[in-house]
Amino acid sequence: MKTDHTPSLAILLACSFAFIIVQLDVTIVNVALPQIGRELGASVTDLQWVVDAYTLGFAVFLLSAGALGDKFGSRRIFMTGFALFTAASLACAMAPTALVLNIARALQGTGAALLVPSSLAILNTAYADDKAMLAKAIAWWTAAGGVSIAAGPVLGGLLLSVSGWRSIFWVNIPICIAGFWLTRRVVPAAAGRDPHRALDLAGQLLAIVALTGLIGAIIEFESLGWTHWLVRTGFAAAIVAGALFIRVEARSAAPMLPLPLFRNAPFSGAVLFGVLMNFSYYGVIFVLSFYLQKLRGFSVLHAGLVFLPLTATFILSNIVSGWMAPRTGLRLPMIAGALIGASGYALLGWQGISSEATFLQMLPGLALIPAGMGLAVPAMTTSILSGVERRQAGTASAVLNTARQVGGAAGVAVFGALAAADGSLRALGGIQQAMAVSSGLLLIAALLAVACIRPFQASNTLKVQPR
Repeated sequence: MKTDHTPSLAILLACSFAFIIVQLDVTIVNVALPQIGRELGASVTDLQWVVDAYTLGFAVFLLSAGALGDKFGSRRIFMTGFALFTAASLACAMAPTALVLNIARALQGTGAALLVPSSLAILNTAYADDKAMLAKAIAWWTAAGGVSIAAGPVLGGLLLSVSGWRSIFWVNIPICIAGFWLTRRVVPAAAGRDPHRALDLAGQLLAIVALTGLIGAIIEFESLGWTHWLVRTGFAAAIVAGALFIRVEARSAAPMLPLPLFRNAPFSGAVLFGVLMNFSYYGVIFVLSFYLQKLRGFSVLHAGLVFLPLTATFILSNIVSGWMAPRTGLRLPMIAGALIGASGYALLGWQGISSEATFLQMLPGLALIPAGMGLAVPAMTTSILSGVERRQAGTASAVLNTARQVGGAAGVAVFGALAAADGSLRALGGIQQAMAVSSGLLLIAALLAVACIRPFQASNTLKVQPR
């Protein structure tokens, strides 16, 4: 609730601190893997799990975190997330073995899961009476995360050139402390709290099992293949636990995930839109790193600098999205963003992926992809929050972010398999195919926005117009 005593700008800053560290730790660790392997004597599998343990912990606990925030209050869960992320980062920085590092990375991911849905729920409460400002706040929140994820490889390279790999985890701690302190000062204690809501422990347990099986199998698919028993067991566990989860939620008087939410076309459409966006973006970022370092021979820092255009266009398009939404409604920036992103993937695949492509040939695609993402994602997120009751904001944002994490993990697995083809020419062809697939998926996303997202009046209340 926005009052004179809870300055909304400070609340936005606290929420942005959270998204900065969550997104930063997605990418900053990649550049440190060789050094971690040498110092800790880690195997290739150990190093893969330095990345994957964070993804798994993050995705698996998002739904539970959203439900906990709705019951106990977004502020309490948000501050718990900062505390857990701080402790886990400290454990990562001091880890004596690869096993300890991977356990700490999973705890970091769990802290990230507590932070993301509760931060969106806090913003939804802070700007509840001004939907135009909510759209702008989410745009700035998204920009903070977009900049940090793009800056991760560059910052990681700089830190490694000055200090050791442990510095990439130490850098989280002052940000977490600042976010915790600011949250305690400016966010109302009762923000987003529904004390009468049941916890639905059976639903939470089944969701954790289903998501662990699904995401674990997706992660291991690239290295083990479809026929490995671990991959098959993971998918089987996901199917069985997922079916039981739906059955339990349908019969529960107080479900963790109210299934009627998915009967709402704008909600379901926005969630699927987010899956397609993340499948394309995370998959392409992964194969671009492979392309630059493995096929073109770029150094880690040089490859990181290539991604800098993503940062600039992400910031600009986020600002434009926050400006557009109150004037044109949420559907137009989603459609425009998807079409711009599709053009970027097509251009990058056409002229930016080859054995001799220059940076200038890559630049148009590298600029258009984040421009499309930055335009579409804030509007997509706002449409999710605008379409549910305030007490369900944590759960709704958790559903969106869980779906996006699954989409991102699947994109990395599928596109990674294309990029790992034997021989540089076959790998180049596979990466070009990944760009074409991404372009096609974003065209589908644009059609989804046309079909599912309702037009809004161009006013500061973003009221729904009748069809």
